[in-house]
Amino acid sequence: MFSQPSEQNNSNTPLSMNHGGHEMFDVHEVLSASIGALNQCVLMRDQIQDPELLAILDRQYAFMLDEYNITAESYKTGHDPQHPTRVYKMQIDNQFKYGISPGEPKKPIQSANEIDDSIISGSLLSMHKALATGKTAAALEATNPVVRRVLQDSVPNCIEMAYEVSLYQNKKGDYQVPQLSTADTQTMLNMYGQAQRAKNMPN
Repeated sequence: MFSQPSEQNNSNTPLSMNHGGHEMFDVHEVLSASIGALNQCVLMRDQIQDPELLAILDRQYAFMLDEYNITAESYKTGHDPQHPTRVYKMQIDNQFKYGISPGEPKKPIQSANEIDDSIISGSLLSMHKALATGKTAAALEATNPVVRRVLQDSVPNCIEMAYEVSLYQNKKGDYQVPQLSTADTQTMLNMYGQAQRAKNMPN
C-alpha cells in the first residue's frame, strides 16, 4: 500500500524524491533485470566458441553496463546523468535470409555441458527483448522527466542490440524467418491506403 503524504508535493520537493510509486517499482524491475542480464553475460562469456559472437557480447556488455549506470544514477538523484544516453551501433550487415527448413525440435537442455553458441545467442536475444519491454513500461509510468527520458532513449538501443543478435543467429541458421507467399504479401501490403484529414480537424 502506498503511503499518503500529508501535503501535496510542491517545487521544494528534492529531485531525488521526484518519483511516483509505479515508477519506483517499474524502474526497480528494470535495474534488477539489467543486473541479471549483465551477470548472464559474464557467466556465458567464457563458454563462447565463435569469435564473432564473442565480439558481439563484449560490445553489448560494455554498452549495457554504461546504460545501467546512467539509469541508476538518474533514478537515484533525479538529475541528468554524467552523460546522455548513447546510441548503440551494430557492426553487422542487415541482410536477413528468408525461409525455413526443418531441423531438430528445440527443447531445454538437460546438462550445463550442452551449452553452445546457439543457446548463448538465444539467451542474449531474450535479454534484450525483455529489457526493451520493461524499459518501455517503466518509461510510460515515469513521472520524473529525467528518468523517463533516459529510459525511453534506451529502448531503441535494446531493439538494435536484439536485431544484431537476431542477424547473427539468422546467419547461423538459428533464427529462421518464414515468409508469406508473394500473392499474400502483396495483398497485405495493399490493404492500407493514405489517410485524409478529417473535415472537423484543423489544418
